Amino acid sequence: MPVYIDPSDAKALIVQALENVGVTSSNAHSVANALIQAEIDGQPGHGLARLAAYIDQVTCGKVIGDAVPKVETPKPSVCRINAELGFAFPAMDKLVSLLPAMAKAQGIALATVYRSHHFGQAGYHAERIAKQGCIALIFSNSPSAIAPWGGNTAIFGTNPIAFSCPREGHPPLVIDMSMSKVARGKVLLARKKGEPIPEGWAIDSQGNPTTDADAAIQGSMLPIGDAKGAALTLMVEILSATLTGALYGYEASNFFDTEGGPPAIGHSVIAIDPCVSGTFLAPQFAERLEALFSEMCAQEGVRLPGERRLRQRERVLEQGLTLTDAAFKELNDLARPDKSQ
Repeated sequence: MPVYIDPSDAKALIVQALENVGVTSSNAHSVANALIQAEIDGQPGHGLARLAAYIDQVTCGKVIGDAVPKVETPKPSVCRINAELGFAFPAMDKLVSLLPAMAKAQGIALATVYRSHHFGQAGYHAERIAKQGCIALIFSNSPSAIAPWGGNTAIFGTNPIAFSCPREGHPPLVIDMSMSKVARGKVLLARKKGEPIPEGWAIDSQGNPTTDADAAIQGSMLPIGDAKGAALTLMVEILSATLTGALYGYEASNFFDTEGGPPAIGHSVIAIDPCVSGTFLAPQFAERLEALFSEMCAQEGVRLPGERRLRQRERVLEQGLTLTDAAFKELNDLARPDKSQ
């Protein structure tokens, strides 16, 4: 039977679970906000399914629970954030609070994050920037999961990207995707449930198509768009790791286990002020944007990206989060005060 829980109650349990193992209150709230939003948005692979691994990694020192991100601003339109081998979310919260103002002052701004960890839904961060009136482009690398095109050994991560832009009178448009045909979290969720994955998602370590989630984890995810997707994956790796000074996907440890040191991956974020008039950015951005969307949606069957996510949010507001019995039990078990003993 499904269990319905108010998101604020679920968040409190996450915070408690993290504080049990020494995560500071501010960091625990930052992580909890991101995990709960993923659940609200119908992205469970970035939600509560991550909590047990996060706790194990804090316990073994793979994630520093009391890390405080450090910010440098080497140029007026550039900031560089050291996540200090802690959770990515506090660093991203700092970035989201700083970058829009920098973009509005300069027209465009760049932020890089290094020595970081899994940052959840890329669209979560992009949307928050768009709500402050800026276009956002977000790139991240991740531990190796995708082989170069023609190979069978994973080098690149699934390397998520996101785009968001503000709209007048509507929630921001958000486009969020990974460079694999599906997010690797879906394969990990299938493995946890003991379920097969559809053919075409991954290959095994010998380069053969597989529907076995374990074999897929040992092998390689397949990129979107085949060779073109593999090239895009390389682009994201350069923007998020080479540019930031972070570890490459093949150098980074796994997000889900306690083996090795911190993943120390990187993220890059570009914010653009669309309200700047002149030769480079068109005036009447909002009006032109809605004209484009109207033309698209005039065709039967066309919807804007993210509409399903917005409907999911409405359902959660009406009935609360829907968890399985097992997920609800795990959350409560992790939040027990004696969990860390």
